[in-house]
Amino acid sequence: MTRIFQPFTITQNSIITLDDNAFNHLIRVLRMKVGENIILFDGSNQITPAVILEINKKTVTVKTALTITDDRESPLNIHLGQVISRGEKMEFTIQKSVELGVTSITPLLSERCGVKLDAERLDKKVQQWQKIVISACEQCGRNVIPVIHPVMKLESWCASLTEGLKLNLHPKAEYGIKQLTNTHKQIYLLIGPEGGLSDNEISMTHNYHFSDILLGPRVLRTETAALTALTALQVHLGDLG
Repeated sequence: MTRIFQPFTITQNSIITLDDNAFNHLIRVLRMKVGENIILFDGSNQITPAVILEINKKTVTVKTALTITDDRESPLNIHLGQVISRGEKMEFTIQKSVELGVTSITPLLSERCGVKLDAERLDKKVQQWQKIVISACEQCGRNVIPVIHPVMKLESWCASLTEGLKLNLHPKAEYGIKQLTNTHKQIYLLIGPEGGLSDNEISMTHNYHFSDILLGPRVLRTETAALTALTALQVHLGDLG
């Protein structure tokens, strides 16, 4: 059944008008009709079944049923620090990270980051990435919306973190994810750029108590590394497998 996010509190057993994004998707894209059923969610970890009641030129009205708690969140609270990659790679990483249960994402700038944008364009990128997060939640069944934080410089992000398990992928690390034992509620996962972190940056992460971990004998692209690490964490410590 089609799932639609709404950025306001959804009231059960009521008649509500959906926002413009929902109208465009349901009516202009999916060509849905009066009487068809959908699922609404507002980020509160609940879902509300609804039926399309009325369609006008620019609005769609629905009748909601009883709200139901539908918890599909991972037991792991994973904050992904992802150095920004070029083009669609960053969008792909964000979309799939949401499917794999990431809780929040901070786009990062590092020495070898290949993306050079001014502050205004970066802000627009963050807004665009947040829309990708919402679409991914609609698709994969999550009812809590992960947050895309504002873009930060790598060291500033590392310095801002609170207590938790802090991990940085490194091809020469001594141990892998299978050797981890998580006694923290929070996991911070750092993924470097396409050219990797510099030696100085790796040393800097150690100053902020990051541990180097190994994924395997092969060097992975940045988007592959992020998704592989998230999958391994969910299998070993979370709710996959």
